[in-house]
Amino acid sequence: MVYLYVIKSLKKKYRYVGITNNLERRFGQHNQSHNTITKPYAPFEIVLKEQYPDYKEARKREKFLKSGQGRKFLDSLK
Repeated sequence: MVYLYVIKSLKKKYRYVGITNNLERRFGQHNQSHNTITKPYAPFEIVLKEQYPDYKEARKREKFLKSGQGRKFLDSLK
């Protein structure tokens, strides 16, 4: 299984969309500042998580969420 996830910073206005096969491990890495891109924005909360059978399907959804319509959808989740 592959997970698509969206995390939101608790300190600053920042949102990150990603894909992983181990959501618990990856979320921990973000909160422990192991990721250079998200390091300045830690700590995080999970806003959305979705499960997909393969990477290809998860990537399609990731591309949508990074588009204009996808960002509007994520803004509506607040």
